[in-house]
Amino acid sequence: MSHNPAKHVAIIMDGNGRWAKRKHLPRAMGHRKGVEAVRELVRSLKDTDIECLTLYAFSSENWKRPEDEVDDLMDLMRKFIKSDLPEFIANDVKLHILGDWRALAPDIVAMLEDALEQTKNGSRTIAVALNYGGQAEIVHAARAAAATGEITEEAIEANLFSAGLPPLDLLIRTSGEVRLSNFLLWQAAYAEMLFVDTLWPDFTPAHLQQALDTFANRERRFGGR
Repeated sequence: MSHNPAKHVAIIMDGNGRWAKRKHLPRAMGHRKGVEAVRELVRSLKDTDIECLTLYAFSSENWKRPEDEVDDLMDLMRKFIKSDLPEFIANDVKLHILGDWRALAPDIVAMLEDALEQTKNGSRTIAVALNYGGQAEIVHAARAAAATGEITEEAIEANLFSAGLPPLDLLIRTSGEVRLSNFLLWQAAYAEMLFVDTLWPDFTPAHLQQALDTFANRERRFGGR
């Protein structure tokens, strides 16, 4: 049995809408409660061995949602960056962004550039997937690899949005759905996966700790025996 702690954990934060529906609240309230869950989790990282936490915040497919919901998500992002950036800095957290985030609204792009600059020396990483799609990422990396020479696994790896992050150890999806939804397809090749029934707004640091304990007791073979 290996008892290696997970260094890089990714989460597909699913279930905000269903959480709101069950409580007869507007979807926007589910997203707001989801942001609070993120905040609590980020604060709890210092009590874990996690070096990088990657969160699936907004996929390239999410643009298909109703316009008012997308607007609300973008406003939430603005508020979150404003309110939580000082805390990121105070807690020595470095921000990393995956995806085509420069295609977002200009004011959000400017805020993110500022946040990346201000947190660049952090020792622990929060990687946020924004306007992200796993297949598009692989295409982007393969093109970049081809432009510089041979397309090898190493060349693709070096051109992924996650280049420089530790290898992915554990991928968690909340809300009982059992699929990857175009998230970290390349990186998840040998990651352990955990699908939990908890809806994202109800996911707490205790749930994360439980997931880490489960991971620590799994034996990883990486295709060997």
